[in-house]
Amino acid sequence: MNNLNFEALYLGPQSENRKYFKELLNFLVDEHIHWRRNFHPDDVPCITLTDQRREDFADTMQRMQDVLHKLSAKLKTSSWPAHSPRYAGHMISDVLMPALLAYMSAMMYNPNNVAYEASPPTTALELEAGRDLCRMMGFEPEKSFGHITSGGHVANYEAIWVARNLKSIPSAIKEAFPEHPRTKNLSEYELLNLSPSTTLDLLDSVDQDDWNAVRACSIRGKGLGGFDPGKIIIPQSAHYSWAKAVDVLGLGQQALVPIGVTGNYRMDIGHLRRELEDLAARKIPVLAVVGVAGSTEEGAVDEIHKIVALRPEFESSHGMSFSIHVDAAYGGYARSVFLDEEVGFLPWKDLKRTLHTERIIAESVEWPDQDVYDAFKALAEVDSVTIDPHKMGYVPYQAGAVAFKDERVRNVTAYFPPYLFAGEGEEAPSAPPLLGSFILEGSKAGAAAAAVWAAHRTVGLNVTGYGRIIGESIEGAHRFHEKLCRQNKFVGGEFEVVPLAKPDLNIVVYGFNRVGNTSLKEMDDLNKKVKDAMSYKPDQGAIHKYDFILSSTDLKREEAGGASSVMGYGNTPAAFISRLG
Repeated sequence: MNNLNFEALYLGPQSENRKYFKELLNFLVDEHIHWRRNFHPDDVPCITLTDQRREDFADTMQRMQDVLHKLSAKLKTSSWPAHSPRYAGHMISDVLMPALLAYMSAMMYNPNNVAYEASPPTTALELEAGRDLCRMMGFEPEKSFGHITSGGHVANYEAIWVARNLKSIPSAIKEAFPEHPRTKNLSEYELLNLSPSTTLDLLDSVDQDDWNAVRACSIRGKGLGGFDPGKIIIPQSAHYSWAKAVDVLGLGQQALVPIGVTGNYRMDIGHLRRELEDLAARKIPVLAVVGVAGSTEEGAVDEIHKIVALRPEFESSHGMSFSIHVDAAYGGYARSVFLDEEVGFLPWKDLKRTLHTERIIAESVEWPDQDVYDAFKALAEVDSVTIDPHKMGYVPYQAGAVAFKDERVRNVTAYFPPYLFAGEGEEAPSAPPLLGSFILEGSKAGAAAAAVWAAHRTVGLNVTGYGRIIGESIEGAHRFHEKLCRQNKFVGGEFEVVPLAKPDLNIVVYGFNRVGNTSLKEMDDLNKKVKDAMSYKPDQGAIHKYDFILSSTDLKREEAGGASSVMGYGNTPAAFISRLG
């Protein structure tokens, strides 16, 4: 098993590993300096000793020093101390030292991963890190495709952009080539309900010379017009980026269909089934069903295995198919907890034994439950997954990612023909000429790719690598949850605290109330005061005066109508406030 010492991976809450951090950073800075000096060392220096002795040179250096001192003071005064155990707020924590150092090292070279020629080393690292993420999700690395994004927003946009474009391909082929044998006898509804894999096979049947004609007839060439690619079904716990995604992609808020959540804040699969049946009965296509593995507010993991099981059932019984995307921006890296050293998904009994014998999660902590286990196993069967290295990958911002099960999806967004996806050298066997030509972003920091790659290589995407770090944080969350349940009265019994739900991952949500109070407003006011007392405000001095720092969330009833209910939770929170009195 992995013999890593995890205390060696972080700078530390009190900068305990500062000696090693500075040594490595000095080495990397020296390497960069030598790289500059050794690139044609016989060249005449552009900045001479005479230049450096001028008065305005010294003045400029002094100005730069003053500005950087002021910057440092501002950063130290009010930055969130995510590295500290006293910080229990947002879904962030300390970052891995190898990731931080790799980012700083690569940043000095200023690589731009929009194109291979602008960043030969870091584009290769990005594609390698993308294959790591595909492998972690259970996709076949040789047949899948993943890459780094600026964050979960862009990853979600890109996944639905791909699904939208793919949905229009069968109709485009029929329009461009009316006698195509695989589409000429299909109705518009049947064309809209071909499975993603069938559609990609269909696209493969188009000759390279005809590729531009198909693109011209697809949604990419004609725009939406009267073409409706269908509904996007999301849980009410979904991130607000989905409301923005349908706006950006021209689908409109009407495209979103929110599904209620159960008492543990997972998507209600019964409600999902009823919604699919209703849409099928009305011949309304479904573009995608989106599950969440680690919701933003509660860390809840939807039952992905049950979503996956619905697709073949509806294909058979209703002639309906759709893409399946999982927003695992927060929880994606938790799949490493379930993987052995060869990145194989551990059988249930082997997982439990490994977690206990390796002291990753104590036997007294009942995690995972069967549904969480099955949900993470089922990620291998979805079409795309959003994963954020800058969350539970413990990598500096900005580093999101998206992984696609079938690499052929690049063809539905590419701005050059598919046959141009050729290798460019041994270090990047699948590197296309322009990475930016078929992903959503253009210029992008190669430093982020270097950080993700270095973190993966140092820690390992398996149960004794990342799995140990994440597993121990899950145990901590469960112990905290159990303590809140066990010792929920305090201040002489005057107040009580109640957790929202047993955590699926490592987020614990809880609320306070005065014992005997039945006013929701009074309870809300109390929680606001607690949050205000433990949340930094710029006009209240330096951040170190706070003993603990927390964040809060709102649980709102769904509002009337359509996508406006996405940020609400229906009546699900009623049980929680009932437990609070």
